[in-house]
Amino acid sequence: MSLTRRHMLTSTIGTVACALSLLAPKRTQGADEVGDFLWRLTGRKGTLSDRLHLVMPAEFSTGYTVPMEISVDSPMTKADFVKSVRVFAPKNPLVEVAQFHFVPERSLARVSTRIRLAAPQHVVAAAEMSDGSLLTTSVWVAVATNGCL
Repeated sequence: MSLTRRHMLTSTIGTVACALSLLAPKRTQGADEVGDFLWRLTGRKGTLSDRLHLVMPAEFSTGYTVPMEISVDSPMTKADFVKSVRVFAPKNPLVEVAQFHFVPERSLARVSTRIRLAAPQHVVAAAEMSDGSLLTTSVWVAVATNGCL
């Protein structure tokens, strides 16, 4: 079998694609990683939930003012409500970047604000419910500049 330009080009492209995939940052964080992170930080295990919504841009030009919206699907009655929501950025100098408390029958479990991020990272939100359960979610946010100098 002779080595042709086509074979060389095909093998080179395959090698480069494989190397780039190994160097690319991980953009997904599994339930185990979020659970382990929360366990180390709070001593509690959370449950990934689609009731907790954390909305942030996937890419943002500066880490100084990254927009963030949090909402929790909850009736906010005395029997079923959100006690608090905590937001963590593991690569920041101060890991807990925000904490919000809610009152049943007097507030909605919804917040819109801006936070600082030190580097591209997964931002993790944890909502403590009235029954003691901990709902979690995370999103990947890539920032171009460090907002935590």
